[in-house]
Amino acid sequence: MSEKRIAVVGTGANGAAIAADFTNAGLDVTCIEQWPAHVEAIRAEGLRVKTPQGEVETTALDIFHLCQVAELRQPFDLVFLVVKAYDTRWSCELIRPLLKPDGLAIGIQNGMSLDDMAAALGPERTLGAVIEIAGNLFEPGIVERQTPVAGTWFNVGAYDERTRGREEEIATVLRNAGAVDVTDDIRSAKWMKLVANAAEMVPSAILGVPLVEALRVPGMREVMDAAGTEALDTALRLGHEIVPMFGQEGIEDTPPERYAAALLDAVLAGWSLEDTRVAVLQDWMKGRHAEGEEINGLVVAEQRKLGGAAPVNERLMEVARRIESGELEPDIAHAGLLVANP
Repeated sequence: MSEKRIAVVGTGANGAAIAADFTNAGLDVTCIEQWPAHVEAIRAEGLRVKTPQGEVETTALDIFHLCQVAELRQPFDLVFLVVKAYDTRWSCELIRPLLKPDGLAIGIQNGMSLDDMAAALGPERTLGAVIEIAGNLFEPGIVERQTPVAGTWFNVGAYDERTRGREEEIATVLRNAGAVDVTDDIRSAKWMKLVANAAEMVPSAILGVPLVEALRVPGMREVMDAAGTEALDTALRLGHEIVPMFGQEGIEDTPPERYAAALLDAVLAGWSLEDTRVAVLQDWMKGRHAEGEEINGLVVAEQRKLGGAAPVNERLMEVARRIESGELEPDIAHAGLLVANP
């Protein structure tokens, strides 16, 4: 496996941490990133990863700007996509000429991006993955990793029968960055992660505080659990199943009405620091578009197709869109908009 050429497309907090783990394990890793200052900082001083124990680990990464992808000549055996869900299609088209005909692309992303990957790269080169990790990235070249390797978890699965049987190729690589399970139902697994994301991401980001702090606001835990339960109902109505998640034994046996809450509890159990801000809030703090439409917005859209409704997620997205438009700023005072209208 060490002979395989690996690309990591997207080196935000998660992608950079994973790329560093791969590199430190002696793998041949090339990073591709769209934040120019981040690329230059890593080139100048290496990637600095602050561990939960307060240590700083520096790793030299082979990293390129997006505009330099056309200069790369040697194709890749494995491409790990760690970009935002809304960046899936163009990033697949960007890397498509450099993915070997028998290579594999693995989407380590939130949301349901598998079909976009397969449309661009081919189902025979597409696998999906679920990740559980926490980290912050506010300064170029510096990742605050708040989930250690020992607490990081992946679930890998084939897109369809054309890649069935190749999951272990990917699991072997990912085990350098955390624990790995292999699933035969990656779509259900990704929907279960979406259930957890729907509960934690947009609700806490709207308040502008770390997730743990948001949970202490009166009424917010109920809002989060309700958002996750609506997402679970959507997944089940679409024909997906409750599957094991986050390495938690027996979590799939939790009654549906308690499953979303159990997932959120499992997420919190793996976080070592209370100042972890979810990815949606980090994006808003940087003035960037976040993945709300691909998570809570997807729940609303799919429910409408089914003839149903997801009122909690719809309300969350109403407030999130006002933040994205610049009308509002994330603020703990917005709890009144959510708790009073659950």
